[in-house]
Amino acid sequence: MAFKVVRTSPPLGEVPYWDELMAKIGADFIKEHCPTEDQIIATAKDADAVISLFEPFTKKVIDSLPKLRLISQIGIGYDLVDVDAATEAGVIVANTPDYCLEEVSDHTMALLLACARKITRINNVVKQGQWHEGRVFTSPQFKLQGQTLGLVGFGQIARTVVRKAQGFGLRVITFDPYVSEASAQGHYVELVDLDTLLQESDYVSAHAPLTKENRHMFALEQFKKMKPTAFFINTARGGLVDEQALYSAITEGYIAGAALDVLETEPPAPDNPLLNLDSVIITAHTAQASDTAMTELMRRPGEEVVRVLEGQWPRGFVNPQVKGKYVQRFGPMKG
Repeated sequence: MAFKVVRTSPPLGEVPYWDELMAKIGADFIKEHCPTEDQIIATAKDADAVISLFEPFTKKVIDSLPKLRLISQIGIGYDLVDVDAATEAGVIVANTPDYCLEEVSDHTMALLLACARKITRINNVVKQGQWHEGRVFTSPQFKLQGQTLGLVGFGQIARTVVRKAQGFGLRVITFDPYVSEASAQGHYVELVDLDTLLQESDYVSAHAPLTKENRHMFALEQFKKMKPTAFFINTARGGLVDEQALYSAITEGYIAGAALDVLETEPPAPDNPLLNLDSVIITAHTAQASDTAMTELMRRPGEEVVRVLEGQWPRGFVNPQVKGKYVQRFGPMKG
């Protein structure tokens, strides 16, 4: 059987490895950026698998691709894929859940330290010729050891943050409704409810995937529960945050500031008010960046396509509950 595989993402540089993989299984490999529903449907209407990044795989799209077996996501996030619709249609969704764990956890700690030590603000003042102002700009400032870091979401990246944060003497607590207390305790972390986390944390760091249920989970109500000396950090998804509420929380003194690697709209509009706040650090969605991570990013999605089309379940399985329907449609898998 000749397969058709479509890469709907924008060009990410040449990936000859993907071409080699598709050639080995005799697949017709189409590379065409499809940013809209109609473009995906037109290009991938007879595709067996797709490799996507930020394209909208909605119910409309999935139901219009009758041969589709697999949506292989580039990276960890899959918030533009309607996973429920894919599962109902018998379509596998795969991602790369262990990609860039060290990089994003490093970046989280870098942002936390920059907030704690006011690195960027002092740097900017000094470069404006105000050395003495920079030296007194540090107040109020607190010793990091003994402070509390609250992790919202306790997946693999958050768990990688834990050992680094504990190395600085931070107490770590977490909120994740899908994690057991035993699992949290296994990482020497206390599992708490969200209100407790917000009230007790000196740094609140978001690590949850974006879903329909948790969009704008950080609204003004949540920021008002935080300490006025606390900082909010987000290296997960911009859509978790109501940015107008975050702006109000900072300017009205409910929290001290924020460090954001992600925004709801990227790049941000020039008039986004967060860009004008000295107490906000923004790092252009670069937390995942490293040569090592990029190599992994460019390897795994193509490998997952080959695994599924050769009759094996993917390694990064977003919707394992699809197995029954998939087997009904395409037959049993080898393993």
